[in-house]
Amino acid sequence: MPQFFIDFFNLVFIEPVTNALVFFYDIFVSMGLPGAFGFAIIAITLLIRGLMYPFFNQQLHTAKKMKEIKPHLDALNKKHKKDPQTLQKEQLKLYKDHGINPAGGCVFAIIQIPLIYGLYHTLQLFLTHDADGKIVKEINEKLYHPSLMIQSIDPHFFIFSLEMTPAQSGQWFYYLIPVVTAILQYFQTKVTMPDMSSSPKKEDSKMKKDSLKKTDEKEKSSTSEDFQKAMSTQMKYIFPFMIGYFSYTLPMGLSLYWNTFSIFSIVQHYIQERREKKPL
Repeated sequence: MPQFFIDFFNLVFIEPVTNALVFFYDIFVSMGLPGAFGFAIIAITLLIRGLMYPFFNQQLHTAKKMKEIKPHLDALNKKHKKDPQTLQKEQLKLYKDHGINPAGGCVFAIIQIPLIYGLYHTLQLFLTHDADGKIVKEINEKLYHPSLMIQSIDPHFFIFSLEMTPAQSGQWFYYLIPVVTAILQYFQTKVTMPDMSSSPKKEDSKMKKDSLKKTDEKEKSSTSEDFQKAMSTQMKYIFPFMIGYFSYTLPMGLSLYWNTFSIFSIVQHYIQERREKKPL
């Protein structure tokens, strides 16, 4: 990777996240709060999630609209399957009529990748066992002001050591964290990923009956639905299992970040859902 890109990424993402994390840590330490570093991780996770709140809302809005117009998209696909140009024009017209920007739902994912990686990289640095003080020195070199400099990092958070992995701990209560992490990741995926299966509305049922009249159309529809179900299954079950495994092998501080992120995502989803259900 070019050094320019590395320097740019450090300047834009790593250093701001490091300074914010130390800022919260200093505040909680000055307050005499036990487990200050754990609360600093929670605080910076919420800060990053809060900054991305508008993009997250846009993602939920786009996902909901896409689900609503799916029957119409299916109908267009069948009607213009031999004319891609017309199909594209009709799809764009449909998106415009319903106020949908198809790329809008991707913005949240694109923006959060460097932010999350920056936080992940920073946490890895903070959670590395620092026997000779080299890590603290490296952290202090990234700080914007001498007043933020730290002498040491206390990794303890309640009964856990945030720099330890459950695999290393040998204690039963550490093994609960990967399970909790996987469960929270499952619910986050479930509530934030739209169910693109057909809705049971009357017009949708009629459309489905019409499509079943021809065997070849039925097979194509079945293939498409099977693919969607396979992707949905992977996202809902395999991905949470992977995160749970990572939580088992990586320092506990990263699990605290993942769990905070998941809980906040779930809460945001239900808040947005309740707002949209309220009558105007």
